[in-house]
Amino acid sequence: MDGVQIIRYSDIFLSHFTHDAHTCVSEVKEHCLAYIYSGELEVNERGKITRLHNGECIFIRKDNQISVTKQPKNGKQFQSVFLHFPRKFLREFYRTLDKKQLPANAKRQDVGVYKLPANRPDILSLFESITPYFDAGISPTDELIRLKLIEGVYVLLNTDKNVYASLFDFTEPWKIDIIDFLNENYMYNLSMEEIASFTGRSLAVFKRDFKKISSLSPQKWIIEKRLKVAHNKICNEGKQVTDVCFEVGFKNLSHFSTAYKRQYGVPPSDNRLNIPPTNGKSQSP
Repeated sequence: MDGVQIIRYSDIFLSHFTHDAHTCVSEVKEHCLAYIYSGELEVNERGKITRLHNGECIFIRKDNQISVTKQPKNGKQFQSVFLHFPRKFLREFYRTLDKKQLPANAKRQDVGVYKLPANRPDILSLFESITPYFDAGISPTDELIRLKLIEGVYVLLNTDKNVYASLFDFTEPWKIDIIDFLNENYMYNLSMEEIASFTGRSLAVFKRDFKKISSLSPQKWIIEKRLKVAHNKICNEGKQVTDVCFEVGFKNLSHFSTAYKRQYGVPPSDNRLNIPPTNGKSQSP
């Protein structure tokens, strides 16, 4: 689009709009912080208008539909940085927190757009330290981007205790992510207490919620997941049974073979023996 420049470094976006205003309607898929260097940002959330100018910052919660207008102001082009917080990053960050220090009465607010207090040195420090990379055209390292995301999280956590409930989704929206979490972590030897904690729940709430999404117990779900992945690795990828056993999270080859035979009717070694030959040569078990 003429007059628009967007530079992206991983989860950091710099926007330039040199001439006319630009309006778009978008579904917010990830939490983000937006900081305005110049121009004006107008955010419309279900009829509620929030305007930001030079030096102002806004938190936009995920799972939210907004209309955004970016436009010049007082003769200056629009320029901003959007800092996005991917779900995976937030999960990893949440694991590092001391759960005993989390505010027990934090509540997820209905408002999806939150304007942060002005003239905060932590906000200024965070965003002013990003611009040299855009100006010089140098890509920051992944480690530096992660540090900036961590700074952004602490900006939010130091703003309002209720941001905990939105940022880490301690309430309903996070619950849809149980299966996502298990799909990413089924191979690790995590206790039910650890899984519950990583998904923002007490053990009792985790068990209750899991019943809503699966007829299996969490332990049986994990075993079935490991077996399905193992079956694919053995039958379709031709991997060695011993290697697969430990890759998918089993700690004992005998236990793996017994569970596999119970699930598929034959030992894993038999399935490997029946792998079709490649390039005219039989594959050894």
